Amino acid sequence: MAKPVTTFTCSNCGATHKKWSGRCDECGEWNTIREEAPLGAGPGKAALGSAKGRKLALKDLRTKEAPPPRQSAGVAELDRVLGGGLVPASATLVGGDPGIGKSTLLLQAAAAFARQGLKVIYVSGEEATAQVRMRAERLGLSDSAVMLAAETNLRDILTTLEAEQPDLAIIDSIQTMWLDTVDSAPGSVSQVRASAHELTTFAKRRGTAVMLVGHVTKEGQIAGPRVVEHMVDTVLYFEGERGHQFRILRSVKNRFGPADEIGVFEMTGRGLAEVPNPSALFLSDREQPAPGSVVFAGIEGTRPVLVEFQALVAPSSLSQPRRAVVGWDGSRLSMILAVLEARAGISFQGLDVYLNIAGGMRISEPAADLAVAAALLSAREDSALPRETVVFGELSLSGALRPVSQAENRLKEAVKLGFSSAIAPAGCRIADNAGVAVQSMADLPTFVGDVFGAG
Repeated sequence: MAKPVTTFTCSNCGATHKKWSGRCDECGEWNTIREEAPLGAGPGKAALGSAKGRKLALKDLRTKEAPPPRQSAGVAELDRVLGGGLVPASATLVGGDPGIGKSTLLLQAAAAFARQGLKVIYVSGEEATAQVRMRAERLGLSDSAVMLAAETNLRDILTTLEAEQPDLAIIDSIQTMWLDTVDSAPGSVSQVRASAHELTTFAKRRGTAVMLVGHVTKEGQIAGPRVVEHMVDTVLYFEGERGHQFRILRSVKNRFGPADEIGVFEMTGRGLAEVPNPSALFLSDREQPAPGSVVFAGIEGTRPVLVEFQALVAPSSLSQPRRAVVGWDGSRLSMILAVLEARAGISFQGLDVYLNIAGGMRISEPAADLAVAAALLSAREDSALPRETVVFGELSLSGALRPVSQAENRLKEAVKLGFSSAIAPAGCRIADNAGVAVQSMADLPTFVGDVFGAG
């Protein structure tokens, strides 16, 4: 290991000397030479050494700066997920299952931003420009001022972007890009990391907003190193079930706006159409009250959303009954079943349990616990809840019902759709003029006894 080199610097003129002396040979000042340690120590040439960088301009927490400017796309659902619009010099990563509609979404977004006056370049590494044009014709976007290119060599792409200086560059996809300075195949960890670093650096340096498409693994995570998600400013996931026409654009990271915000789209023959009122759409096919059907009033980001939980409980001939879940966490279902048995004395032993969220929606917030318990009990007891009732609340392992946030916003959304009653935890803050008759429940045994009379 190389020995760190110590330097001697004059505090008056900045001149460096190999050894200490009482007087600086450059400016002639006395007692101004100070010993300085190197910036970093390490093996061989890997250390920073004694060379100094530039001093940073520091600011305190009271310094006020204007918020970053935003450019609206004119598409309300997309602007909502981005936090109000596109921020210049930002890097956004969009992931989703194959064939879910990522390229369609970004081509429509490119056309929308181009209509707002932005200069947009769309670079495809997976399709030829003729294929992109065919999609644009099908979507009715042929007249949009979007410039196309089909290339995977990142050096050529960055050279083009440097020359054209667009406001927005879309790269489809990051896994197809390759850098000639990295000795590995496109899609490898090193290539994806290096390509994402170069594109993100370009965005910050030139003020161009960059949107990257990312492939996902079978577990639903963006393929490649996780550091790519740390590099970019915003990470969006495009979700949906193949058998449903609904698509949900979900923000899981956003440095310029709220995370967990969602935008809802409907896949049609002419591309993705906005869904301004997703609650009405998710409940549009709801039938007459049936056992196992419960409406949950949830919050996704800043938006209240009403969805229908459907449960089915049937006798099982298997030694280990089935537990099937679509749209919710399977381990949390096991927890709800255990709490029902331990705290309310209701066993599901020997019964198959199926749980589904209608419309292909995915729910992750704990506030759905009570709605799931209500759906399971309704299916088990063959007793339907009233059609005009919504349910929400978090269930603890002790059987107590915990209050949830934004209870009033959940009830306001329920009132809009014609619901007149709600079942909620006792600790929720609800105004007297909420417009809904609220049944407050303190714990699970009280809920089971009052609503179902089961035990």
